[in-house]
Amino acid sequence: MLKYEFDWSVVTSGQYYDWIVSGLYLTIQLSAVSIVLAFLLGLLIAVMRMSSVKPVKWIAHGYLEFFRNTPLLVQIFFWYFGSYKILPQSVNDWLNSTNFEFAAAVIALTIYTSAFIAEDIRSGVLSIPKEQMEASRSGGFSYLRSMQYIILPQAVRITIPPLIGQFLNLTKNSSLAMTIGVAELTYQARQVEAYTFKGFEAFTAATLVYVALSIIITALVTLYSKKVLHRTG
Repeated sequence: MLKYEFDWSVVTSGQYYDWIVSGLYLTIQLSAVSIVLAFLLGLLIAVMRMSSVKPVKWIAHGYLEFFRNTPLLVQIFFWYFGSYKILPQSVNDWLNSTNFEFAAAVIALTIYTSAFIAEDIRSGVLSIPKEQMEASRSGGFSYLRSMQYIILPQAVRITIPPLIGQFLNLTKNSSLAMTIGVAELTYQARQVEAYTFKGFEAFTAATLVYVALSIIITALVTLYSKKVLHRTG
């Protein structure tokens, strides 16, 4: 019977520890950038989806249907291999001069997650009584001003729980970026396993880090909801 000796020191010291820390840093960076962009884009798509201008509404609806119903991994490959045919050459040149793999992962994560965030925000808006929009419009506010100052602040508070879920999903989904060579946490754990044959230790460390990140994200968003959003209530 084979006996496996668990050696935690493999991932808590030396070069392999540095790899894990480096992967953690890149995961946080990738997740943070994508979360901010996905929220802003999702907010825009939600407003477009509820617009009374039919072409705008149809564009938003098509966006949601397309990106919510295609796998994230396919979208990552789509942007990684096909961006040079879609994006302007100047943009591609800039991406290639920086970190193309990272940028492709950010684009895919942002677009994919924004489609879900948009629907969460739209649900929050629809839960607010229509009389509030009517009252703000009769008070001289335009549609966009009414959304900005009256409706959306309330909708965001309502959608905090599902938004937390979307942010957590994005952080976990960032592990798929390893498939295009982004050296995030899962990629580095795989590298440690390849060099040491200590896969159990490497992926145990990665699992614990993802759990810690999830707890931190939940705590931060909840704190923001209580300390900041409630002040505007």
